[in-house]
Amino acid sequence: MIDAEGKFAPPPPLRHGHVQSVLASLKLRRYWLAGQIGPLEARSRDLIVDCGDGTRLLAVETPSADPDGRLAVLIHGWEGSARSLYLVSAAAALHAAGYEVVRLNLRDHGDSHHLNEGLFHSNRIAEVVGAVKAIAERYPGRSLCLAGFSLGGNFALRVAARASRSGLVLARVVAVCPVLDPRTTLGALEQGWFVYRHYFLAKWRRSLRKKAASHPGLYAFGDLGRFRSLTEMTDFFVAGYTDYPDLETYLGGYAITGDALDAIDTTAHILAAADDPVIPVADLDQLARPSSLTVEVCDHGGHCGFVDRPGSASWADRRIIEVFGTAF
Repeated sequence: MIDAEGKFAPPPPLRHGHVQSVLASLKLRRYWLAGQIGPLEARSRDLIVDCGDGTRLLAVETPSADPDGRLAVLIHGWEGSARSLYLVSAAAALHAAGYEVVRLNLRDHGDSHHLNEGLFHSNRIAEVVGAVKAIAERYPGRSLCLAGFSLGGNFALRVAARASRSGLVLARVVAVCPVLDPRTTLGALEQGWFVYRHYFLAKWRRSLRKKAASHPGLYAFGDLGRFRSLTEMTDFFVAGYTDYPDLETYLGGYAITGDALDAIDTTAHILAAADDPVIPVADLDQLARPSSLTVEVCDHGGHCGFVDRPGSASWADRRIIEVFGTAF
């Protein structure tokens, strides 16, 4: 484990974990970052990715004006999207550094609810592996680096653990505040600051309504407002819309604790914060530690924040570029 104390040093007003977590997606920051985001958005275009199993995922690709063989694929967190501010910020920083960037939407995220009949759930790892492999094939000769935030970080590490047997070559992988054990993350959301629970409930309800509208007659969820907790709502959807026998089995299915990361054989890096209010940092002790995996823990940073200068790229963005850069 790397002790990152002193590396990320936000000014005192920005040190609280909740402040950092809110800054990650604060709409006002999008305005402050407009000058950096503009060149990225000007070159960006939507891309439908065929995952090879009949699944299609929506992505946003941004070719480099001067490609030098570097390709970065980024994955957002749960109920985020390719256009979430933290992902756009990272993409803009990587693009400015010369990378071709592809921001991948998970199923039913962004404006992609119409693309597949089945509902998103967090154990749909095969289609994400297929999507990353298809993107690599679209950019032959490029060195592919992969990064994800929160649930996207969890997916990125699971992709890395399956890369060799899937014929996928990854140069570097970075996971920022990845979901480690979904059971403790769910507990943190239920028992922590109510704002996070309400935020995710509202976004999930909105997403499910879009899914139902995109597939008339297929889904009848009823009054989604009847669910007052994430646990209750997740349990309902696991029972009714997955093949998992119960909530515990489903949550354990995408945990990356235990030996889940043993098979990673490419250089992978976890960036975590001790004050993350969503991902209990103690779960890091339950990870397998192959020699290819390093873990960096900062005292501050909140959940996917790491913002030291609100008007510029986050420290996490800069750190991703540093880690990716060691591959070249």
